[in-house]
This record gives sequence, structure tokens and C-alpha cells, in this order.
Amino acid sequence: MAEPRKHSLHRKTGETDIRLELLVDGTGTSSISTEIPFFDHMLTLFAKHGRFDLVVDARGDIEVDYHHTVEDTGIVLGQAFRAALGEKRGIFRYGSGHFPMDETLVRIALDVSGRPFLDYRAPDGVPHVGEKFNFTLVEEFLRAFAFNALINLHVEIVYGRDPHHMAEAVFKGIARCLDDGSRIDERIADVVPSTKEVL
Repeated sequence: MAEPRKHSLHRKTGETDIRLELLVDGTGTSSISTEIPFFDHMLTLFAKHGRFDLVVDARGDIEVDYHHTVEDTGIVLGQAFRAALGEKRGIFRYGSGHFPMDETLVRIALDVSGRPFLDYRAPDGVPHVGEKFNFTLVEEFLRAFAFNALINLHVEIVYGRDPHHMAEAVFKGIARCLDDGSRIDERIADVVPSTKEVL
């Protein structure tokens, strides 16, 4: 039986203190506490729809801004994914799809390639979610995650009106694509899926 693909991290800086546990091949259970309710909601959805078991305990200088906590959580989650997947032997590698959320439609494609990149396209001037969560933080989280997980990530919000729905479709869609890309193809279970033989 293969070893479980999991990783735990603790990262402390002058701005944040984050503890995280990730099991890639989970069932979607989570325990999320970042002191930012909307962000907790997004990470809970991410775990549920990616079938990842995820624990996040994050404390940051949210009295200054949510930016540090959101970005640093992306860093730690990305580092945990990268470590949990190891040499990436046997993975399908790619994931893509269109993801609706009421009036919103999001298109996502990703490659667990070892080569970090983010192309993010969203409508201009999307308002805050509620009174406090700046929608631009979605992009900051994705950049931190993609560059630390070493994945090539393309996200386009094709259309939408409600900022909550747009963010939710992004987090759910990325989770589903990551689940697809990190899944083991038993035909090549011991093979790195690259002609370079390394990812």
C-alpha cells in the first residue's frame, strides 16, 4: 500500500503564524481558523471539493490588513502540496474545467508541472465581499499558492456579478482540478509523467 501523501508545516513570521496539515488523498474534512470568516469559508470549500483533508490555524495582523494572512496561507498551502506530492510519480498532472456558481462561470486549467506560473483574469472593479474582504486577495492567494506549489495555473472568471459567487467558483474549481491533476494513474504509478523524467 502506498504511503499517504501528506505534509504538515509551521511557518512563523513577523506578520503571521500559520500551522497547516494536509492529506492529499482525503475525504474533504477540514478544520479552518484564520480569523477571516470569508477566507475560512473558501478554504473549507477548497478542502471539500478537492477531497483534501485540511487543517489550518492561522494568526496574523488582520488589524492592519487581511493581505498578509491570505497570502501567507497560500504560501504554506502551496509548500505543503509540493512536499506531499513528492516526485509526483504516477500523477495525471493536468486538470481543467468550467465551473458555474449561479450567475458566475469560471474557467480553470492547471499543470502540476514543477514550473510555477499564474495567469489570472477577472472583471475590473469587482467590489469587496461583504464589507471587508477585498476581492483582489483572491489573486494574491492564487499567486502565492501556485508559485509555492510549483504549478502552472490559469484562472479566468468568464462572467459573473456577485463577488462571493466568483470567489467561490474559483476556489471550488481549483480544488477539483487539483484533485484531477494529483490523482494517481495506476498505469504509470511508478513513472514521473514527463519526458524530462522530473517535475
